[in-house]
Amino acid sequence: MAQRVDAATMSLERCQSEWSEIDREYQQLQETHKVYRQKLDELTNLQALCSTAICKQRKGLKELRHTLHKCAKTCDETDSAVINDLQAQIKEKQNVFFDMEAYLPKKNGLYLNLVLGNVNVTLLSNQAKFAYKDEYEKFKLYMTIILMLGAITCLFLLNYRVTDEIFNFLLVWYYCTLTIRESILMSNGSRIKGWWVSHHYVSTFLSGVMLTWPEGPIYQLFRSQFLAFSIYQSFVQFLQYYYQSGCLYRLRALGERNQLDLTVEGFQSWMWRGLTFLLPFLFFGHFWQLYNSVTLFRLAARDDCKEWQVFMLALTFLVLFLGNFLTTLKVVHQKVQKNQTNEEEEHKSE
Repeated sequence: MAQRVDAATMSLERCQSEWSEIDREYQQLQETHKVYRQKLDELTNLQALCSTAICKQRKGLKELRHTLHKCAKTCDETDSAVINDLQAQIKEKQNVFFDMEAYLPKKNGLYLNLVLGNVNVTLLSNQAKFAYKDEYEKFKLYMTIILMLGAITCLFLLNYRVTDEIFNFLLVWYYCTLTIRESILMSNGSRIKGWWVSHHYVSTFLSGVMLTWPEGPIYQLFRSQFLAFSIYQSFVQFLQYYYQSGCLYRLRALGERNQLDLTVEGFQSWMWRGLTFLLPFLFFGHFWQLYNSVTLFRLAARDDCKEWQVFMLALTFLVLFLGNFLTTLKVVHQKVQKNQTNEEEEHKSE
């Protein structure tokens, strides 16, 4: 009996000791959380100060640029050189402001507001930004492989409307997700711009129209061509991912590219070195989009064609062809001109 009492007493003392340790750690936690709240308030105030200062700077630079533009019309050569130097410095400062804002909370654009609401999507640390970018790249790679396998399955193994609908729904979901993720990346400093931003919105619309196209003889006439195009498109995107990611890694290591630059479904100027072999694959894919458009226009002109989706898909494929082809052609033209200019300067220096 005495031994039981002693054991109970020792157990109680151990519990009291553990409670004391837990209570001491709890007090420390409260103090740490208090400091955290203070630092968080300080951070919020600093963010507001920086955002206000950037807006003020931008307004002042805009007025200065407008004044310089007026002065440039009446100045001599000496003053013109000073004006050009000031304009170059203004442009450089604007690029710095863009990098600063990547670490400051900002209002979402219209698209993100519609999808997510007024939620702050700014990632404040470099580690979080890079992790999100890498996860985005892996998502594109995995989905490209899945879509390729899905198109192969629908074309060669399962000729059912249900499987086609699943594949088309997967395309809609994939492109919708890409547009959201890219918008978040742009809010965090990724320099995605131009046609390659609009490209995924157009692709989302095209996939949505394809999803609503009802079963029928006209659909069956275009089905195999669309699935074959989807297989080829996934194959090219798979090639682009590996070669663009390798090129970007090298350029980032040399400090020539932003850490948040992404692989895209097109040709960029930084891809020129070692990646020009992709151009034939890209141009072939662009003209296949044109071929899809022509095929659909012909189908829409048939007397037995009653579906509005046929004409709409023809227009959408035409828009994709024009956007992809003209943008790629523009980049190639600019790069060739730049190379020619550099060669001329080298000859002059010799």
